[in-house]
Amino acid sequence: MRIRATVAAVTGALALSALVAPAAQADAQGTASVDKPSAAERFGASSTKSTFGGSVTAEALPVVSKVTVNSGKDLVLGTTAVKTFTVSLTASHATGVEDAYIDLWHGTDVESDIDGLLLPNEDAATCTASSATTSTCKLTITATPGIYGDLYKNALAGTWHVTAAVLAGDGSVYGNDFYKTHKVKRAAKVTVNAAPEPVKKGKTITVTGKLSRANWETGVYAGYSTQKVVLQFRKKSATTYTNVKGITTSTTGALKTTTTAKVDGYYRFTFAGTGTTGTATAAGDYVDVK
Repeated sequence: MRIRATVAAVTGALALSALVAPAAQADAQGTASVDKPSAAERFGASSTKSTFGGSVTAEALPVVSKVTVNSGKDLVLGTTAVKTFTVSLTASHATGVEDAYIDLWHGTDVESDIDGLLLPNEDAATCTASSATTSTCKLTITATPGIYGDLYKNALAGTWHVTAAVLAGDGSVYGNDFYKTHKVKRAAKVTVNAAPEPVKKGKTITVTGKLSRANWETGVYAGYSTQKVVLQFRKKSATTYTNVKGITTSTTGALKTTTTAKVDGYYRFTFAGTGTTGTATAAGDYVDVK
């Protein structure tokens, strides 16, 4: 685990805007170019002293007690829609909290292996003090899917690292590039059609549909193969759905199953999602049983 923990001589909670690079994008060879600022750089530090050098004790640094990304929910993006979300942290220090910084990055090493980066929109966080020593600081981040955006390849779907950094009133800086992780996922869609309509009681109903997910590289939704999906049913007079059976999508994402007509109601497919893909639920398709 790599943890940046430094003390710096700074003039205010200033960020070096030149160091806040645009999102990672693939070049002609398909590799990423990313410039990720360190905690000291973010806060405008001209010089630093590492705690590992013996000049600063860990007790002298700000303490981060909580970091929240997108209200704790997975980040799920489709093919084109841009998503702006809030990130926040709560931190404390004897001299108070001046500023905070949070970013999300994808890779294994902050120095040599970053292929995805989501940076905050603001130069400084909005910090609200709950006491003389503790504050909660907020920033926003905007993610753009697509080959010219932040999420330019499908391999970026999955687990991202979250960097958390804090600037205290005395100029001490805490920064941790591996503070926690968060899921960034490709959006999914599922359709449903139940037939025939109407149908006689006791006869067979055939339910078809398709599960697809966003392809960030092509900008379209494509069939999601061999995935578990659940067929659900809701009586006309009911307010909740119950599970009927589980089925698996074909190699093209297609869904097809049968059930017996009993009473009027709605059929739908629901998908629980995966580590790289969000959840999806179809709108119910009504069948009139005679």
